[in-house]
Amino acid sequence: MAKSGIRIALVACLSILPALAGAAAVPPMSAEELDAWFNGKSTLEVNEGELTFLAAPPGKPVHHHQNRIRITEDSLQSGWTELEQCHDNLDAVPRSQITFREGFIRNLRVVEMRGIGEAWVEGPSVQMREVRPGAHLCLAAQTRALNDSGNGYFMLNNGPYMRKFLDGYYPMRVSLKLEYPPQLLQIIDISPAEQAGFHVSQRAGYLNIDTLFEGELRTQVQFERLR
Repeated sequence: MAKSGIRIALVACLSILPALAGAAAVPPMSAEELDAWFNGKSTLEVNEGELTFLAAPPGKPVHHHQNRIRITEDSLQSGWTELEQCHDNLDAVPRSQITFREGFIRNLRVVEMRGIGEAWVEGPSVQMREVRPGAHLCLAAQTRALNDSGNGYFMLNNGPYMRKFLDGYYPMRVSLKLEYPPQLLQIIDISPAEQAGFHVSQRAGYLNIDTLFEGELRTQVQFERLR
């Protein structure tokens, strides 16, 4: 599959690589034309990688990446967690793929799609054809995402999240809903800290993060084992 240079990385083990150049029935576009299609920004406005949280949404819908992660008692031994993942407002391209780190994903399956001609699992990836404006896709899988730091501490790392085209980074919304056994774990640290554009809410057993940003974002949740 030919790649045009557009990259949207969504978690440490996932990326979307829309293939525009050479796609059937799609004429080649210059970098300037692709940039205008992608986000309508001038060269001077493009973020070059610095993480910037956005207090207000841009004028057009942006890619919304949603993760629901469930940590179970078994996860503390194996590191494997339950994942439900949805994407809204996918960029309209003839061909794209979502790829996971091999060895860190299993039981991957497509559970829902809309505005996509075809989607199928191929190894540690989901391949898509004919992604139309406003497309929606949901996946389910198990991911090896929980790391035992030793001495009763655990770390859940996600990232880098990014929406990248050529050398520029564009607005992206990420929502994370985390469930964990409150009788076994308590959250002792969340990074980044809550701020405008990065909202955190939690109660025993549940954590919600909702953020809008440009650049590269990494999140980290640290747990302490209670027993």
